[in-house]
Amino acid sequence: MKTIFRNPGISLCIRTTCCQIFNNCKSLSSFSDGSSSELYKKSSIFEGKINSIEGVRKEVDDVCCILESGPWGSAIENALSSLNEKPQPGLIIGVLRKLKDVNLAINYFRWTEKKTDQAHCPEAYNSLLILMARNKKFDCLEQVLEEMSVVGFGPSSNACIELVVSCVKSQKLREAFDIIQMMRKFKFRPAFSAYTTLIGALSAVFESDLMLTLFHQMQELGYEVSVHLFTTLIRVFAKEGRVDAALNLLDEMRSNCFEADVVLYNVCIDCFGKVGKVDMAWKFFHEMKAQGLVPDDVTFTSMIGVLCKSNRLQEAIELFELMEQDRKVPCAYAYNTMIMGYGSAGKFDEAYGLLERQKAKGSIPSVISYNCILTCLGKKGKVQEALRIFEDMKKDAMPNLPTYNILIDMLCKDGNLEDALRIQGAMKEAGLYPNVITVNIMIDRLCKAQKLDEAVSIFEGMDHKVCCPNEVTFCSLIDGLGKHGRVNDAYRLYEKMLDYDKIPNAVVYTSLIRNFFKCGRKEDGHKIYKEMLRRGCAPDLMLLNTYMDCVFKAGEIEKGRALFEEIKAQGFIPDVQSYSILIHCLVKAGFAHETYQLFHAMKEQGCILDTRAYNTVIDGFCKSGKVNKAYQLLEEMKSKGHQPTVVTYGSVIDGLSKIDRLDEAYMLLEEAKSQGIELNLVIYSSLIDGFGKVGRIDEAYLILEELMQKGLTPNTYTWNCLLDALVKAEEVDEALVCFKSMKDMNCPPNHITYSILINGLCKIRKFNKAFVLWQEMEKQLLKPNTITYTTMISGLAKAGNVAEAHGLFERFKANGGIPDSACYNAIIEGLSNANRAMDAYKLFEETRRKGLNIHTKTCVVLLDALHKAECLEQAAIVGAVLKETAKSQHASKYW
Repeated sequence: MKTIFRNPGISLCIRTTCCQIFNNCKSLSSFSDGSSSELYKKSSIFEGKINSIEGVRKEVDDVCCILESGPWGSAIENALSSLNEKPQPGLIIGVLRKLKDVNLAINYFRWTEKKTDQAHCPEAYNSLLILMARNKKFDCLEQVLEEMSVVGFGPSSNACIELVVSCVKSQKLREAFDIIQMMRKFKFRPAFSAYTTLIGALSAVFESDLMLTLFHQMQELGYEVSVHLFTTLIRVFAKEGRVDAALNLLDEMRSNCFEADVVLYNVCIDCFGKVGKVDMAWKFFHEMKAQGLVPDDVTFTSMIGVLCKSNRLQEAIELFELMEQDRKVPCAYAYNTMIMGYGSAGKFDEAYGLLERQKAKGSIPSVISYNCILTCLGKKGKVQEALRIFEDMKKDAMPNLPTYNILIDMLCKDGNLEDALRIQGAMKEAGLYPNVITVNIMIDRLCKAQKLDEAVSIFEGMDHKVCCPNEVTFCSLIDGLGKHGRVNDAYRLYEKMLDYDKIPNAVVYTSLIRNFFKCGRKEDGHKIYKEMLRRGCAPDLMLLNTYMDCVFKAGEIEKGRALFEEIKAQGFIPDVQSYSILIHCLVKAGFAHETYQLFHAMKEQGCILDTRAYNTVIDGFCKSGKVNKAYQLLEEMKSKGHQPTVVTYGSVIDGLSKIDRLDEAYMLLEEAKSQGIELNLVIYSSLIDGFGKVGRIDEAYLILEELMQKGLTPNTYTWNCLLDALVKAEEVDEALVCFKSMKDMNCPPNHITYSILINGLCKIRKFNKAFVLWQEMEKQLLKPNTITYTTMISGLAKAGNVAEAHGLFERFKANGGIPDSACYNAIIEGLSNANRAMDAYKLFEETRRKGLNIHTKTCVVLLDALHKAECLEQAAIVGAVLKETAKSQHASKYW
């Protein structure tokens, strides 16, 4: 009989036969009467049935052998037909259960359907579903379910559970959810266990909405839900901070006449407390006692933990003392929680006192108690005290692996690598070997301390027989190397990660993309993203936000816009960070006018703006001229409890300064100072520029003095703002004094600085002084702009230095400069006045060919020069142009 049942592929088809065999066995064993012929007859029947089973099993093996002999085609079909023209259900089920290839099974399933010319039995369909589940291939699932619906039967409970469990095991929870919804679409009733299994799995990843949908479906189908199921849902909603939804579930549970038990109250106290709803946790604690339930150790400890984490230490102490009343055996878990509470508050003497109190009650503090204290000492930076406690604890409890990890962590954070390695050595002497957590701590802390070679050394020194690197190890080191510019080393480590059969997650790819872009290797960044998709790693929202930010910063504006749309295409809802990146980068790229539309899209989507988002939108409004909107948003920001930063004030002050609302800008400056905000050079420079542009020079000087009194040093932009204001006010000599002060303060002038001064000097006809500055600028290897060239050429020409002006003009063109109309007119006039009529005329023709405007005055000066030089033909052409110019000017005046 064992031989018969070894093959599960034909277990169903022989179930009935086996029962008959068993009954025959019984009758044979109890047979005491009757003739020998009857005995022989029964024995023959028994032997015949055994042979029949063996025959079915052999036929199943033969069919599978044919199916696995090659690709599906006419040769396979002919071989199957020659074996059995009309396969029976038992054979089909046996084959489906033995096959491992889904596609092969589906081909056989369809072929037998065609051969028998009838629908398959329920067990055949369910066997196919189970095979799909085990192979995790659901391409044909909907079609198979639809067929079952038409035939009039649904998946068995076993098949339904297999489908869901298969997805749960491979962490494809959304796919499992979709399978259940597919069953409901065809009016099937998924198994109770399928629902509860999936709800349990979803609770681990906090997919509360999907859990609630499944829960309500169970109720619609008439399944009896339990307090345990309600507890699971309430825990997840409460942990997510969705308090209203959790309370609604509690009310629903009570309306269904379920009584809350101690476990549910403990869950509510713990979860509501951890999301900051401490008063609600207290309410549950008192309600529990009012309901006649006795709080257990978990209840007290959870409530004490909640109070400690919310800095309500005194209430925690009172509750702890209430718990301790008349208690002979102390609760070690409660003591540990209270020790952690004292330690987190920095009250280490009280924590040590509690340890002694625990000992006095006959309970030796465990290693967990000491680990709590060490953790808190590490967070407070008390490294030496932690090392003392580490030595003291050995009297009561032997340090364990987490103890050593805590010490190594705090020593690495403190930059004390030598002592961290010493502790690692002590760990080995104690018979404990560093686990992957130890290695991860050291690598992570060393990377953050920029000790990359030491981190790489620890990684390469890992004994893979004792401790293998995991995904976190690789991720920490890849990120550390990439952040500090060693992107090639980071990529080589990524390749090694693949060699170790570790699957890189979105965090690894985010780090690689960000760091390649940061190093200016945007093409490699794009390749990493494509490789991630090719390897089947789904991007998360953080990766897409990071990638979009990098793409925008690399100047690929349209690609950045496309990535924002891809966020939606991937099934994500853009969050406040997505919008902040998009608005910020579009503003920098000159598309500030789009801020208003994107801001409203963000609001309509329900995004809650954080400080960064407010700053981004305010900056966009200011740069697009919507300063009033920015001002309103600043007030909204304050009303929502977000403290404006120096960036916020800087954007609004700059916006107001640019539209000459300087008194309001100055009032905002005073408001920022009153809020204790450290003002930066950008804000002061905006005000200097604003006051200077409207000629309020004295106030601009006052702002400059204030910023220097604050210990700030004016930069090139600040000085340029002041110099430009002085030049526009025709206080050029004062501007030259400021220029000297600028150089005395070791602030390097740029081409804009020189351009401002040269323009100013030429305006007051100090051409020689302007040329001196020009030469100084050239020595500094600074490149003048078109306006500066035009001003200098015009100035030299007017000063009679036509040769220098003409040389400068030709050099400007030779360096790739494109002279404008003003530049051509200036040099033509200069050459004409210097009696170089034909040189002037050549430039006159060049100007006309380029379609640039020639001034009337320029034509008159050139015409006079040509007449003097007796160049009558050229003079006639200039005269004709002059007439046309006069006519067009007259016509434009008339119109």
